[in-house]
Amino acid sequence: MKFEDILTNDDVLDGLWDMHFDECTPIQEQAIPVIMEGRDLLACAQTGTGKTAAYLLPVINMLADGGYPEDAINCVVMAPTRELAQQIDRQLQGFAYFMPVSGMAIYGGTDGHTYDQQRRSLKMGADVVIATPGRLLAHLSMGYVDLSKVAFFILDEADRMLDMGFYDDIMQIVARLPKERQTLLFSATMPPKIQQMANAILKNPAEVKLAVSKPAEKIQQSAYICYEPQKMPILKKIFEETPPQKVIVFSSSKQKVKNLARELRGKNIKVAEMHSDLDQSKRDDVILDFKAGKIHVIVATDILARGIDIDDIEMVVNYDVPREAEDYVHRIGRTARANRDGRAVTFVSPEEIGKLKRIERLLEKEVPKEKVPTEFGEAPKISSSAVRKRSWKPNAHNNNNSTNKRGRYNHNKRKRGGNGPKQPTV
Repeated sequence: MKFEDILTNDDVLDGLWDMHFDECTPIQEQAIPVIMEGRDLLACAQTGTGKTAAYLLPVINMLADGGYPEDAINCVVMAPTRELAQQIDRQLQGFAYFMPVSGMAIYGGTDGHTYDQQRRSLKMGADVVIATPGRLLAHLSMGYVDLSKVAFFILDEADRMLDMGFYDDIMQIVARLPKERQTLLFSATMPPKIQQMANAILKNPAEVKLAVSKPAEKIQQSAYICYEPQKMPILKKIFEETPPQKVIVFSSSKQKVKNLARELRGKNIKVAEMHSDLDQSKRDDVILDFKAGKIHVIVATDILARGIDIDDIEMVVNYDVPREAEDYVHRIGRTARANRDGRAVTFVSPEEIGKLKRIERLLEKEVPKEKVPTEFGEAPKISSSAVRKRSWKPNAHNNNNSTNKRGRYNHNKRKRGGNGPKQPTV
C-alpha cells in the first residue's frame, strides 16, 4: 500500500516524496488507517518496523488539516530514553518539514540553558511534545505545563518503560490528560503489565500485532556454553584474533558494564561505557566518538539495544544472555544493517541455558555452539537434553530441513541419517 492511499494532506505527502518514502511497511499499513479513524490502538511491533512513522504521520496529517488549538500542546509522545526521544524528534522534523507543526523533545541530563528552552516551549505550547516520563513530570510539578488540550497521547516502547519502572510516572501523567483523547500504545512485547496498562488507559482499542521479525540472515550467530569466569578470557581472545573496530558488548547491569570496561581498558582497547548513570552530553560524546572510530568498543546495558542509528557495527557480544528472547533480537539487530555482514556472539553460563532455549524457540532454530578454548579450562558439562531439546517447529520452507506435506519436521528421516538440522557441538 502507498502512503497516498491512506494519508490525505498534500504537504505531508510532499514531505514523504522528498524523503523517498512511498510504500508503507506492514505496521504502517495496518496502524495508520485505524489512527486516522480516531480509534485507540494497541500495537505490538518491534523497533525497526517503521512504527515511529506509523503514529507520527497520521497525527501530523490530522494536525495539518486543522481544527486543533494553536499555542497548545496537542500531542504527547512518551519514550523510555533520551536517545529514543531525540530520534523521534528528528523524524518529526523531517516529516513536518513543509508544515507549521512544531515539536519539542523533553528529557533529562541537560544543562540549565536546555532546561529553560524546554520550559519556554512547554509554556508556549509545542504541537507535539516528545518526552521521557521523569522529565515531563518534573516540568508538570512546576505548574506551567497545560495538558488539558492534548488530543493524542502516544506511548512508544511501552514494555521498556515498564521495565525501567515508569508505570507510576505514566499513570500520573495520564491523570492530567483530558478524558476525551486518542491513545496509542506501541510495545515490542505484551507482558501482563502492558495488558493492565492498556485496559486502564485505552478505550475499545483496535489491536495490531506483527510477528516478531527474525534477525537478518547476514548475522553470523554463535554461542559459548561456559562458566561465568570464562567469559572475559574468551572475549579477550576474540578481540586478540580479530581486533575490534566497531563492537557493542551488552551486559546485564550498570556495575557489570563498568567492571567489563575497566577490564578491557587494561588490554589497551579503546572502550567506553553506556548506561543510565551517564548524563546526556557524555552519552552523545560516546556515540559521536564511536561513529568517528575514536572508540572501538562500547560496553552497554540494554539502553543501547534500541534507538541507535549506526549502520557499520561489525559485531555484537551478549556477555550476559538477555532476560527476554525479544531483547536478543533487538541487541543483535544492531549489526548487519544496511545490507552489511555482521557477527553476534553470546556467552551462556549454566544458569542461562533456559534463556538460550527461549531464544532458540523464538528464532525457530538453534544458535551454533562454539567450543571453549582448552586453555581456559573445562567447559560446563551440560546434558544433551538441556541443549538439544526442541519445542519449536522448523519452517516448512527451509531447504535444510526434511518436511512432510503439512510442513512439519520429519523426525524419522533424521533417524535414518537424513539431512535434518545438525546437533550443536558443546
